[in-house]
Amino acid sequence: MNITWRGFSGFVFVAALAFAAACGPKGGAGAIRLGVAGPMTGDQAAFGEEVLYGASLAAEEWNERGGVLGKRIKIVKRDDQAKPDQATQAAYELVSEGVAGVIGHFNSGCTIPASEVYHQNNVPMLTPSATNPDITDRKYANIFRVCGRDDDQGRTAAEYAVKTLKVKKVAVLHDRTPYGAGLTDQFKRNIEKSLGAKAIVYYDGFDDKEKFFDPYLQEIKKKDPDLLYFGGIYHQAGPLTVKARELGLRAAVMFGDGVINEQYIESAKEAAEGAYVTFGPDPEKIPAAKGFLEKYRKTYQKPAGAYSIYAYEAANILLASIARAKGTDGKAVSEEIRRSPHESSIGTIRFDGKGDIQGSYYVMWQVRNGKFAALQ
Repeated sequence: MNITWRGFSGFVFVAALAFAAACGPKGGAGAIRLGVAGPMTGDQAAFGEEVLYGASLAAEEWNERGGVLGKRIKIVKRDDQAKPDQATQAAYELVSEGVAGVIGHFNSGCTIPASEVYHQNNVPMLTPSATNPDITDRKYANIFRVCGRDDDQGRTAAEYAVKTLKVKKVAVLHDRTPYGAGLTDQFKRNIEKSLGAKAIVYYDGFDDKEKFFDPYLQEIKKKDPDLLYFGGIYHQAGPLTVKARELGLRAAVMFGDGVINEQYIESAKEAAEGAYVTFGPDPEKIPAAKGFLEKYRKTYQKPAGAYSIYAYEAANILLASIARAKGTDGKAVSEEIRRSPHESSIGTIRFDGKGDIQGSYYVMWQVRNGKFAALQ
């Protein structure tokens, strides 16, 4: 494979090639390699596990049926630690490994730079989770998204806040990442469209490693909002919720899909009760998803995470497209991904000209009795 290494340091270039030479052939000669990339360590490792387990289950099922084109599927995972520079390095390593495609990355801030590498090298990439519109608005022929977009998610959250919660004053915080800042911008825009600019009584952001929220929440408390909206990930949302309640902030709290993980509830404990989260439809209510949910639980001895089914179906789409393309040529596989309707456990998946799922949508979830429950 001819690998394009634009904007990549010579040191990392050599390191990536050395890594591939040392690790690539072991146990995988003649196999079709499926890359899986996301945060496997660090604060967001729970999400990385969901993606890895979902994609791995799909690969296992294909192998049980004889593989693809008579070859076994080998998972090649990379940990991007939810860091954009690490994601870029991981992408180059996966390209050098000769993967036929990639399931990932998880975060928008990682997916955007990594997808440039995959695009330059014609490697199909399907993210099961990254929602920033820029990922697909570039219309790269080999970049796909098996989830919704933040323009839809922000609108859904704002509509629920206005029409159902009847809010009048809203405070907004974000983690300054492409995901968090992008999502809150969409949410803010839709709130202002419905209620006017004065409805946003507070708007600010902090680093995605910040742990001291008191100054922000003390200022928010003075504004006495009806709703606190945070665009970020569960590892900050939990302590943020706890501190808000400790300071006596009575506003409802609402988050995007970066918070729908049990670790949010474990961190916030009773303070999590009543919190709102936007996400896709509940797989438990989809009859076709029953088999996946049961097999996941049996295989991993735990319920499927929110993103597991999206990673599972992203892997199935990629592997089925390789089979139809009768090979691993990136252009041919990408054309099959875009051309074909894909029957899945979450319904028929069709991609539009940008690489987004046609007809995807969000619903509101809420923490009730210590569990996430879909309200629609």
